[in-house]
Amino acid sequence: MLKGVFCPSITITKDDGTIDYDLWGRHLDHLAEAGINGVLLFGSIGEFYAYPLEVKEKAVEFAVKRVAGRMKVFAGVGGTILSDVTAFAAFAQKAGADAVVAVSPYYFGPTEATAKEYFGAVADATKLPVILYNFPARTGTDLSPELVAELAAEHSNIVGIKDTVDTISHTRKVIVAVRKVNPDFAVFSGFDEYYFVNRLSGGNGIITGLTNVEPETFVALHKAYEAGNFDAATKAAERISHLMQVYDAADLFISAIKGGVKLKGLPISTKINGPAVQLTDSQLGQIKAILDAQPLEK
Repeated sequence: MLKGVFCPSITITKDDGTIDYDLWGRHLDHLAEAGINGVLLFGSIGEFYAYPLEVKEKAVEFAVKRVAGRMKVFAGVGGTILSDVTAFAAFAQKAGADAVVAVSPYYFGPTEATAKEYFGAVADATKLPVILYNFPARTGTDLSPELVAELAAEHSNIVGIKDTVDTISHTRKVIVAVRKVNPDFAVFSGFDEYYFVNRLSGGNGIITGLTNVEPETFVALHKAYEAGNFDAATKAAERISHLMQVYDAADLFISAIKGGVKLKGLPISTKINGPAVQLTDSQLGQIKAILDAQPLEK
């Protein structure tokens, strides 16, 4: 069963928008060395919607080789062209990824019948574990607990979900429903500050963006929780709660996360793909003030 803290990596580019493999490699090294359990390429923070298939395929090959087994590598295969989604899922298997993550198609929010066809096609395209990605605030539709359980029952390689819903009650209901079908089904929360309530509800951890900025804090939280050291876990959780302000410091949260990574010492471009308002110096200053406050006690 998958468990722990997983990082949906930013996609690091140069100012001209091309992939910066040198700095992205250094970022992946940092995540692995900090003890992150796995990395997701081309999730929401990775701007999956903005890159053509060939760019994403090359990046997955790169990441698998760079990580070299130090942590799990997940490929975010979401998209609105089903043939691209299934092709990417098949490619991820050949490239040596550990799992694929599939977000619901958006714009025409699928009915449950359509969602079953869509996710079933992804599952049939690969032998890799498939992790569903539920983000109704962005896709416009919600994967109900009942639907998740049905998908898990019908496809043995659908083995987990990232539930990015800002209420733990939804995630808890998913856990209850799906564990009746598969006791080892992994349920992750998509909000950084939900690690504690996710685990207390029977979940497996988080797949969240601030792990890009301060992975050590999240690893400390996970290790302390696993060891039953709740004083240390609480201190880490308090730091994470404070860091949540970073998300609101830019026009789009992806810019804020890139700004945080830059402020932590990796000299990356904070450019994000358009249409978008880019991070300003003033916003970068706000992020710096957040990061500098309330340092995690060692």
